[in-house]
Amino acid sequence: MNKPLALLNNLTPSQFLAEYWQKKPLLIKNAIPNFKGLLSAEELAGLACEDEVQSRIVEYIKGKWDARQGPFADDDFAKLPDQPCQEHHWTLLVQSVNHHLPAAAELLAQFNFIPHARLDDLMVSYAPDGGGVGPHFDSYDVFLLQGQGKRLWRISEQSDLTLIEGAPLRILKHFDTAQEWLLEAGDMLYLPPHLAHWGIAVSEGAIDCMTYSIGFRAPKNQELATEFLGFMQDKLNQDQLVFDGIYQDADLSLQIHPGEISQQMINTVSENLKKITWSEAMVAEFLGRYLSDPKPDVVFNGNKKISTTTFSKKITAMGLELDLKSLMLFSGANFFINGEMINLTGESAAVLKILADHRRITAKDFKIYKTINTALLELLYDWYSAGYLHIISS
Repeated sequence: MNKPLALLNNLTPSQFLAEYWQKKPLLIKNAIPNFKGLLSAEELAGLACEDEVQSRIVEYIKGKWDARQGPFADDDFAKLPDQPCQEHHWTLLVQSVNHHLPAAAELLAQFNFIPHARLDDLMVSYAPDGGGVGPHFDSYDVFLLQGQGKRLWRISEQSDLTLIEGAPLRILKHFDTAQEWLLEAGDMLYLPPHLAHWGIAVSEGAIDCMTYSIGFRAPKNQELATEFLGFMQDKLNQDQLVFDGIYQDADLSLQIHPGEISQQMINTVSENLKKITWSEAMVAEFLGRYLSDPKPDVVFNGNKKISTTTFSKKITAMGLELDLKSLMLFSGANFFINGEMINLTGESAAVLKILADHRRITAKDFKIYKTINTALLELLYDWYSAGYLHIISS
C-alpha cells in the first residue's frame, strides 16, 4: 500500500500525507495515463435529468452569477449557448456520480490511501470554453482530475476570503493569482482546504472540458457536536446511559426574590450535568453511524427475493459487492453500514473487514474462510434483501 504511485507524482502515500495532505497543493502531470474520462457529455447531461441525481447549472451572464438545481430537461440545455461568449459562460455540475456509475467507483478505489470515512463523492463538471464556477475556496480536500479537454487552474494564497454579496455561490470578491497551470487529459491537481482557486474551461475545437472532482468530507465541529449530542440524547432515552436520582435541595435557604433562579440551584444542576460522560467506544459508535449514514436523497432498492440456500450457493460461487450508494466502515468488532451497526468477531469479522476495505468479497475470499456461519449468512442476506449489497454478476 505504500509504494510510489504515478497518481501522486511518484510519491508514496505516506510521503504525500506527510508533505501535502491539508498543507499545500500538488500538480501531478499524467497522473492517470490515457485517461479521457468515464462518460460523455451527453451521458452526464442524461444523469442531470434524473430525479435521484443532484445536479446544478451555473451561469455567468453579463457580470452576474446564477445557479439552478436539477433535475433538468432537454429544453434547459437547448437554451444554453453552444458557442463561446464572453458575456455568457456556463457549466454543468453533477454530484455523486460514483452512486450511479461503476467505473466511477473503480476510479475512487485508486484513492484508498485516504480512509473511506473521509470520502465524500465524485463530482463531474462539463463546461464549454470559458465556463466555470468562478474564483472560490472549498472547506475540504479535493483532487481535480482532468478528463477530456483542458482546464486552466489559477491558485491564490490570499487571506482575503470576502465573498460577493447576493451571489448564489460562495464566489470570492477579489482574486490574486499566485500560480496557474493548464491541465490536460489525465493531469491532476490536489488542493488542501481553504486555498483559493479558479478553474476556467479551455476548449479545443469540438472538445469541451470535463473535470472529475474527488472530494473529501470535512464536517464542521459545530455539526459534529450537534449530531453527537443528539446521539447521546438517544442513549439517554433508550436507558443505555444511567443518570439516577432527582433534583434535591435539603439545604434550601430563604430567597428575597421567589421569582429568581438562585445561584445555589444553578450550581447544583451544573454539578449534576457534569456526571454525564462518554467513552471512546461511544464516540466510535457515533462516528460509525454518522459517517456511514446515507445522504437524504439516497434510496436503496431491495433485490429480488431468493431463498437463503440459493443465496448461500450464489455468493460462495460468485461473490458479493456493496451497492454503489452503500458505505461500510468498522471500528474494532463493530461494523457500520448505511448508519446501522452490528457487532461480530472471529472469521465473520475478517470477512466483513474485506467487504469494508475493498467493497466486495470474492468467491476466492469465501473459499479461504471455507464456511459461512448462520449468523453471518443471515446478516448478509438481510443486507442483500435491503439492497445494500448485490451478488457479483460477472
